[in-house]
Amino acid sequence: MKITKILPIIADLPLVRPIKMSGVEISVSENVFVKVETDNGLVGWGEASSSPAMTGETVESMMAAIRFLTPFFIGRDPSSFNQNLDEMDWRIYGNTSAKTVLEMAFYDIAGKNQNKSIVELLGGAKRNSMPVVQMLATGDLNTDLLDAQTKADEGFAAMKIKVGGKPLSEDIERTKAISESLNGKVQLSADANQGWSRDEGIEFANNASEFLDFLEQPVMGRDVEGMAKIALHSSCLISADEGLHSLEDIRRHHRELAAHGGSLKTIKLGGITRALQATELFHDLGMNVNLAGKTAETSIASAAILHIAAAAKNLFWGVSPTAPYLAVDVVYNPIVVKSGHVQAPVEPGLGVMVNEDALLSYARPS
Repeated sequence: MKITKILPIIADLPLVRPIKMSGVEISVSENVFVKVETDNGLVGWGEASSSPAMTGETVESMMAAIRFLTPFFIGRDPSSFNQNLDEMDWRIYGNTSAKTVLEMAFYDIAGKNQNKSIVELLGGAKRNSMPVVQMLATGDLNTDLLDAQTKADEGFAAMKIKVGGKPLSEDIERTKAISESLNGKVQLSADANQGWSRDEGIEFANNASEFLDFLEQPVMGRDVEGMAKIALHSSCLISADEGLHSLEDIRRHHRELAAHGGSLKTIKLGGITRALQATELFHDLGMNVNLAGKTAETSIASAAILHIAAAAKNLFWGVSPTAPYLAVDVVYNPIVVKSGHVQAPVEPGLGVMVNEDALLSYARPS
């Protein structure tokens, strides 16, 4: 089985409603997709949402990286995962989102070729049903309170408040109010997405951490020392996100007592293989794991996250597929969240059937 064609696509996908993260409002997700074809008639799909503040990549740079790599992958076996990752790393530094898009499509093809789901390729499922982390991200107290109660009634067992905006006092007030309204019914976290200075992170920890199970990425990802200082003031556990781009980043956060776990995304680590390796390291270090998609990805990338989450030894902080936040999806069989829980698809490969016409209707002219 050899790769014969690689086609990258940019699509702009509307959200159900705007999401506020660190004071920034997002209403459209800019995503890159790739369609990979092989000489035995198989087609695989990959996807990643752009996140310049997380990986340094835009959709334009992702497209350029994929086009740069394409000649080196024509004729290669998509199921040679480690060799393909080595080839990507040798050909181009960084560009982990672009590498994720390609490797995801390779996994999709390999699974279809072997008639196995990706979780089977990863060693088999450790769990079937997984708790979904619901974002509370409108920035409006009354709306977030209503969403929290509605989702709790639906059976969601984990929620994450998006904080990191200004003023800090409003984040503290909103966190306290949501916690009191839920009264311990769910695992509750807050995510600042690097939105605070060290002093602001300490102030939040002193005044609001008692209402949370964990606090995610209060300061810039590179500020591991700041994370450790905030941890000293926090009544809840500390989680890293934007600070985790490699296995060594995980070891450093553990070594410096800067985090008790973290949110793992394929786009930060460079694909499915390395995301699973990261979950294994977290488990070995006694750290908690959340598997997450970037806001917001369709059921293509969300399915990949679910396969990794199902295969992970540790999923104490739940899974965060982001397809439900999109107003549109581009597959015939989207992932389904039921009573606050979700399952990984069982069909071969990613387990989703791409509606190419729907995808192309949102694509930018190439």
